[in-house]
Amino acid sequence: MDMRIGDREREHAIEQLGRHVGDGRLDLAEFDERSGRVTAARTRPELTAVLADLPRLPDPARAAMARRAVLAVTWGPWLVTGVVCLVVWAAVALAGGGVHAWPLWVLGPWGALLVLGTMVLPAVPVAGRWDGRRPERVCRAHAPT
Repeated sequence: MDMRIGDREREHAIEQLGRHVGDGRLDLAEFDERSGRVTAARTRPELTAVLADLPRLPDPARAAMARRAVLAVTWGPWLVTGVVCLVVWAAVALAGGGVHAWPLWVLGPWGALLVLGTMVLPAVPVAGRWDGRRPERVCRAHAPT
């Protein structure tokens, strides 16, 4: 028994078709024809058949989640190190030691490099950079030669 679909799935499929029109993969006549098929679709296989010959588009929500994960992995150690340095600095200062702001020498250059990497480097395209999508699995027997 095939799973039935709702309006949300149909709207998502029509949105994907619109993105394919914007990318030049479909013309307006084909978009209209496929949109009609999407609107008439009642089950998931009917909906999948409309999009079967088009490449899968990256999911913006998944890309945003991947971006947050990269930021957490990048900035997390800096933040933990910063808290530890500030606690040690405060303990030494309260114990009567010097109040030289040495944590700035630890956190400043590292933070500057992280800012550079966070703000500038993602705008530079790098071959093979992970974009948040799973790679397509290809059976060795069907792999391109």
